[in-house]
Amino acid sequence: MNFQLTPEQSQIQELARRFADREILPLAADADRQQTLPLQIQAKAVELGLVNLTLPQSLGGAGLGCLELVLVTEAFCHACLGIGTALCINTLAAEPVVLAGSEVQQQRYLAPLLAGRFASFALTEPGAGSDVAGIRTRATRVDGGWQLTGSKIWISNAPMADFFVVFAKTSPDAGHKGMTAFIVERDSQGLTVGPSMSKLGQRAAPTAEVFLDAVFVPDTQRLGAEGSGFGLAMQVFDHSRPMVAAFGLGLIQRCVDESLAYARSRVSMGKALIEHQAVAHKLAEMQMRLEAARLLTYQAAWMTDQGQRCTLQASIAKAYAADAAMWCATEAVQIFGGMGYSTEYPVEKLFRDAKVLQIYEGTSEIQRNIIAREMARN
Repeated sequence: MNFQLTPEQSQIQELARRFADREILPLAADADRQQTLPLQIQAKAVELGLVNLTLPQSLGGAGLGCLELVLVTEAFCHACLGIGTALCINTLAAEPVVLAGSEVQQQRYLAPLLAGRFASFALTEPGAGSDVAGIRTRATRVDGGWQLTGSKIWISNAPMADFFVVFAKTSPDAGHKGMTAFIVERDSQGLTVGPSMSKLGQRAAPTAEVFLDAVFVPDTQRLGAEGSGFGLAMQVFDHSRPMVAAFGLGLIQRCVDESLAYARSRVSMGKALIEHQAVAHKLAEMQMRLEAARLLTYQAAWMTDQGQRCTLQASIAKAYAADAAMWCATEAVQIFGGMGYSTEYPVEKLFRDAKVLQIYEGTSEIQRNIIAREMARN
């Protein structure tokens, strides 16, 4: 068992860390306050080859693995979870096209992502978040294709997306077996993207509602077989959850770094905070949870790259990293005391950014359902 990164992986990690420190970190606070993504960061990341890492070489992509994606994601999210999410989440929209798309679909829709374009994964609905099979968006057969009607919510990067991977019910009475995925272009008649939603945290990551009013989609833009959408979505989540766990890794590491620096410099009762056992134990627990989350995440990413089924490991990594991030962010604010509640220091932003990690890409409760189900199967 070898835990050492390859020289190439170490180089990618170091490049991502330098980029995050130089390009993302200086803009993070303003981007959060203004609730906007600085698009120049995306352009620079594209130039360095630090986004869309897993797109196949046949399309001009780097063809790298999930572990390399995790390393870059962790570095980006150490600087800013909102910006890091926006830069990396194209992977979520690209993955179903990689897994189920035809060669023509992949060339048409994935190649432009390498030039800095955006795409969105459109599954969640106002009445269907954790209950994926409960989506209400309908796809009805018409001459030459399908007509989609419904709405999606909390769709990442929707304000900038050129296309959406939309999941809809083609057989409403068939439960999860009646779901199908479609590629829907932004300029399709009847498709409307709402304004960016105001959020508690990750405010630099644009999120919006998407409305579909009798949108015509040709059959050539269906992804996979009719009725295969639920299975495709679950397969995508197995591949994407290590990346989402890495969102948490970056934030936890930042909590550790900020808290340790403050505990060393802040004097209370005649000695540095770190010399008080109550504070030292919080820092020790942070480091323990960071190391555990990192090992779990890297393991799930490695299994993905080996082509192994990793539903259990991906859910464990995602749930543990999300919960650890929320715990560490809470304790970081506590270590900073009153100043942790002030916008003068970054830990209040870390606290706000952390919460949604326990909600999106499958809540922490849903992950535990998946874990228990996988345990029962063995």
